[in-house]
Amino acid sequence: MQDLMKVFKALSEETRLRILKLLERGELCVCDIVAALDLIQPKVSFHLAVLKEAGLIKDRKQGKWTHYRLDDSDMFRRFLLLTVLERTSSRVVEEDHKRLKAFSEAKKQKGAGVSPRDRDICCSKKAG
Repeated sequence: MQDLMKVFKALSEETRLRILKLLERGELCVCDIVAALDLIQPKVSFHLAVLKEAGLIKDRKQGKWTHYRLDDSDMFRRFLLLTVLERTSSRVVEEDHKRLKAFSEAKKQKGAGVSPRDRDICCSKKAG
């Protein structure tokens, strides 16, 4: 019963739904999620922890950075995620996707156009 309550609690908050919608397209580093949501890293990390505890996402470490992806290992959670993501309008996360695209393009240019604050939290190599 507790596991089920954790899943539904995790799905009951808009920021966590936005994170899941971003991860629908594939794995992202925490710095990507921070940039896409335009939130501070501690707040994003809190929401990621709730999603992970509910078994909805997995993480992997790469150096000091953590990358997240949807966890589709459990059939119930997988089906629930597909249903929730299908019913979550893309318009809700349209701005998130625009910010993520801009941030990703800036990372590809090795930091060009990325603010110093974002460079400090970014998992990509700094220009140098």
